[in-house]
Amino acid sequence: MPDVGLTHIALPVSDMDRSVAFYERYAGMQVVHRRPRATGPARDVVWLSDRTRPFAIVLVDMGEVERALGPFAHLGVATETREDVDRLAAMARDEGLTVAGPRDAGAIVGYYCMIQDPDDHTLELSYGQDVGSAVEGQGAR
Repeated sequence: MPDVGLTHIALPVSDMDRSVAFYERYAGMQVVHRRPRATGPARDVVWLSDRTRPFAIVLVDMGEVERALGPFAHLGVATETREDVDRLAAMARDEGLTVAGPRDAGAIVGYYCMIQDPDDHTLELSYGQDVGSAVEGQGAR
């Protein structure tokens, strides 16, 4: 069956290995496809997935990033516990990354932090947003 619906978001990166390591470490992603680019401005392309649905973050090594996703635009990744948000935020701070939060914004938004990736794209880690219920028509609108 062919893919239908939203399948990916593509982000330019300046150092593929550094970006892959970031998303593996902080978003629980893993490489599901990798290919070198023979022509054009892109040097390398990697697809990352958490393998929970047919959706991938596509990293495209452009050598430099002119515009990052952020500061408010972001990729959102849900964690299993509040403690995961705390642990990952502390780990990012210890590694010298820019982190906002964690903070508890109550129902709907939940408990979250924002971490800047190596190219200043923003990754939100959250607990308690319950996007699944909203998508299935059971949540608040």
